[in-house]
Amino acid sequence: MAAVLGRGRPQRGPGGGAGGPGNQSITEEFFGLTTDGKRIDDLFTIHSTAVATAPVITAANALLDGLTDDQKTSTQFTVHSTEWRLWSNVDYYERQGVSLADQTDHQKALGAALLKAALSAEGLETTEKIRKINQAAGEAINNTNSFNEDAYYWTVMGTPSDTEPWGFQFDGHHLVINYFVLGNQVVMSPCFWGSEPTSMEIDGETVTVCHEEVVAGLAFINSLTEAQQKVAIASATKSNESMKAGAFSDNTVQAYEGIRGNALTGAQKKKLLGIVEAFVGRAKADAAKVKLAEVRAHLDDTYLTWAGGTGDDDAFYVRVHSPVVWVEVDCQAPCPLAGAYGATQGSGATQKHVHSIIRTPNGNDYGKELLRQHYLTSPHHQ
Repeated sequence: MAAVLGRGRPQRGPGGGAGGPGNQSITEEFFGLTTDGKRIDDLFTIHSTAVATAPVITAANALLDGLTDDQKTSTQFTVHSTEWRLWSNVDYYERQGVSLADQTDHQKALGAALLKAALSAEGLETTEKIRKINQAAGEAINNTNSFNEDAYYWTVMGTPSDTEPWGFQFDGHHLVINYFVLGNQVVMSPCFWGSEPTSMEIDGETVTVCHEEVVAGLAFINSLTEAQQKVAIASATKSNESMKAGAFSDNTVQAYEGIRGNALTGAQKKKLLGIVEAFVGRAKADAAKVKLAEVRAHLDDTYLTWAGGTGDDDAFYVRVHSPVVWVEVDCQAPCPLAGAYGATQGSGATQKHVHSIIRTPNGNDYGKELLRQHYLTSPHHQ
């Protein structure tokens, strides 16, 4: 494919689970996640939904209006910009946009209002806890230069509008939110949620994050019969990193693996959907409802594969994969923040270091398919 210029040198980290090198480039045009290198057509269409996007538009405009001219120049990109794809979950990645560290308290409040407009209470709480643990863990290892609550960056793609496509990105260590808007349609993917550690005592309070997806994964795998588990579980052991479609892996080709939805009971299907709900539920309720309906329509054609143990505290990897959703939950080995929770770096996968992601396969990450259709069908773009 034709090269697309990005930052740094053209290389990719294995699977993108750890985000790869500090500076990476996009070396291929966007195509999206597929099972065989070919996209399934007609999965995503421009249509009216009941999603209320006006509050998000208002909050995004307020954020932009609150920036200085220089900040706005470095923060706002075109809706077609490759900046959509230049995100990474690692702490040392060179990001674009304006960071919380470079914002006034008023500007930070405007950004917080945008997140509140776009996310559910659970989603907002998750973003706050990830940042809070990142700060506390940085303090614990005496490295708040790399690990803190303000090294998170805003970018806005396009101009917030109720008719034209646009979106925003909130990008930093263990936390990446991509949010695309077209009219009253929303695509909230890719979104990366992670933490090391996943639970920490902070100011006398135990702060726990990224727990819902772990609990939901274990609930599903333990609802299977022994025969079903033999189909679903690819390996009883878990490597230190298993993620397939993290940063810089927009075009991953991955065949379906594991147990298929049509082989599950109704109760088991509900638990399978519960894994997806842990991610989709971080969007506002109306946007989550639309996405879950889309996922349910393909539940019989949804596959789940597992690696690792099935005990309450066991490290594991799970992937849920259908034509319209891709979710990965990956318990990873301790990394640079190991000292914050008494672990040894590289000592083996653990639930105390979790990476997880949600994507939209077949070309609609970042709302790319809706964007393509909009420019093909809108009279004013002809």
